[in-house]
Amino acid sequence: MRAVAAVSAGAGVAGVASACSSGTPSSQSPSATSSSFSILQPGAGDPVGDHYVQSLPDEVLWGYVPTVHAAPVMRMASGQTVTFDAVSHEGILEDQGRNPIEYFGGQGVAESDILQDAIAIASDYNRTPRNFDKDGPHIVTGPVFVEGAQPGDVLKIDILQAIPRVPYGVVSSRHGKGALGLTADGAAPAGIALAEVMPPADTDGRPNADPTRYGNVSTFTAVEDGHGIMTYGNAQVRFPLQPFMGMMGVAFSQDTDPTSATANSIPPTVGGGNIDIRLLGEGATFYLPVFAEGALFYVGDPHMAMGDGEVALTAMEGSLRGTYRLSVCKPGSGDAPSVAYRYPFAETAEAWVPIGLSDPDGSIGGQGSDLDIAMRRAVVNALDFLETDRGMDRATAYAYLSAAANFSVSQVVDRTVGVHGQVYKSHFPQA
Repeated sequence: MRAVAAVSAGAGVAGVASACSSGTPSSQSPSATSSSFSILQPGAGDPVGDHYVQSLPDEVLWGYVPTVHAAPVMRMASGQTVTFDAVSHEGILEDQGRNPIEYFGGQGVAESDILQDAIAIASDYNRTPRNFDKDGPHIVTGPVFVEGAQPGDVLKIDILQAIPRVPYGVVSSRHGKGALGLTADGAAPAGIALAEVMPPADTDGRPNADPTRYGNVSTFTAVEDGHGIMTYGNAQVRFPLQPFMGMMGVAFSQDTDPTSATANSIPPTVGGGNIDIRLLGEGATFYLPVFAEGALFYVGDPHMAMGDGEVALTAMEGSLRGTYRLSVCKPGSGDAPSVAYRYPFAETAEAWVPIGLSDPDGSIGGQGSDLDIAMRRAVVNALDFLETDRGMDRATAYAYLSAAANFSVSQVVDRTVGVHGQVYKSHFPQA
């Protein structure tokens, strides 16, 4: 809520949002950022963490997450805080021209209001080869080495701050992706007709040597008074911002190749990553099992707003400054939920959040996207938590979940799909 308040206090866009196809600016989007919003350029403002990590072209990974062999960009003690300046991939991707000055400038954004680190990454990144059709889209910042973390521990991530760095974002829909995307063989996915595919199948420009000709659609979304604004015809739709980092993770892949399929940034794993759970904003806590010395924590995929399901492919993507307290929890300490020693788990002020993933091993042996599997795992993890941590017998816990807990689709767009539950703390007077 503090992040939304910060935007409300200083954000403004003179124009409104519009759609643009294949990175080509629309003539209907004369948007310009307002001088009343303090753009958080690298190093600007007052990063509040004990440590501060920027997104530098020679330190970030583009499309991949750190493996257990990755070199950390910084070391910190358990219990300290760290501030990250995360960069959104939207506006710098190949199908948008890989030139944020031209892309955002075409939406009326002044060059001084375009993030310098986004410009630098788009022009200078060369740590790994870029293949738009194969690599993940995300700019991944880190990893950070947390002293004392060892495999078998849990990394507790207290989310202290999530502040938009710019007063605009982008929502993208790409051919072959999203809830209504074409299948690999060019057919409609099960349950819908070809005419119901989004983006429309007849606008699919793949394959083409130039990704800007794919026919993908990006919707530039202005921020005003703590809300995202999109236009359609002569009308607007306004929705509240809820900033959070879509990607928070620890190193999981054991591969030595940093561009292995198991390190692709798109599918989440039991090490977290592109988990895309909208509850994980300020005030929430995220727990991850540790697989590498130092945990090797990273962030990316910053979101300004997202609905459960994230159906079109992306959330409202926009660069954020995030601050986290990172603490190592040892087995038997009672400092983390029991489930968290083997699977991601979260909590908010109101609820415990068991998580289920359809195929959480990082693309080993292929990729499964069965929501039923994700749902079952979320329920089993909820049962394990209630039985082990709350002392409920399993039959009563199962009945309770059916009567009073909520389970939601986290996202259906990341190859590995997710479900998360909410078990409300107010139902347990002794909690």
